Amino acid sequence: MANEPEYDVVIVGGGAAGLAASIYAVRAMLKTLVIEKMAIGGQILYTGEIENYPGFPEPIGGPELAMLYQKQAERFGVEFKYDLIASLDVEGPVKNVIGHEGQYTAKTVIVASGGEHNKLGVPGEEEFSGRGVSYCATCDGNFFKDMDVTVVGGGDAAMDEGTYLTRMTKSVTVVHRRDELRASKILQQRAFANPKMEFIWDTAVEEIKGNGDVNGLVLKNLKTGEVSERPTEGVFIYIGFHPVNDYLRESLKIDAAGHVVSDLQMSTSVPGVFTAGDVRQHSDRQLANAVGDGVAAALAAYRYISAA
Repeated sequence: MANEPEYDVVIVGGGAAGLAASIYAVRAMLKTLVIEKMAIGGQILYTGEIENYPGFPEPIGGPELAMLYQKQAERFGVEFKYDLIASLDVEGPVKNVIGHEGQYTAKTVIVASGGEHNKLGVPGEEEFSGRGVSYCATCDGNFFKDMDVTVVGGGDAAMDEGTYLTRMTKSVTVVHRRDELRASKILQQRAFANPKMEFIWDTAVEEIKGNGDVNGLVLKNLKTGEVSERPTEGVFIYIGFHPVNDYLRESLKIDAAGHVVSDLQMSTSVPGVFTAGDVRQHSDRQLANAVGDGVAAALAAYRYISAA
């Protein structure tokens, strides 16, 4: 048939969720394509060491694990293309994934484009990412045992992760641009009651400094304009996280925060389109969760194709 789709499954996103989905899809004898805009691996590429992923008693580097995922997928016959997806046309039985480099047709689509942490955009942030700068306390907190660390932000994530960090660090200093927190009252109460946490108000981070690893911050008081330096051995940044969803806003139902709405089988508002990982609603933003999502999405795509 002239309008027969080229693939059984097209997966948008080459992070942990997309790679897990691809392995399960291709092992179900589905012709599978993964489209990634930059580098295979997604958020784990920014994680220095991973030590909470089942099956790895010794820590493994994020980039190393990403390479293993890709090798495994390629061994089973997953195809990879690098392209930036502009939009989806998925209402009909043939799904069309439209990229800047070409168009890809499939019987099903798995949206696994993940999310991105909002960045401070200050000198040193990129340079020390994975070497003292982190966006995930549950991922990296254990590397900062008995150290003095800084949390940037004042919302729920900053308080939740900051309180978590007090379990293993010597101290946690919260730097916030305003003079009061945005976090929920219960999280505020826990933070204020924690003897290991202190707060610097009305202050922005101007620069992250270090020599190989982070060793200090340049801070600016937004009310007085005073600039100061403060030593720290780690910086955890929580100023928001946004799903990568520009290409699908017109085609799928998303929630107020921009996440794809789905059920437990990863089905979205459009039949034959599934989702997985950080881009979906209620994601825990953990590696193991993303892998589980990808598996569920691939199995759902297989059932959808089988029932057609």
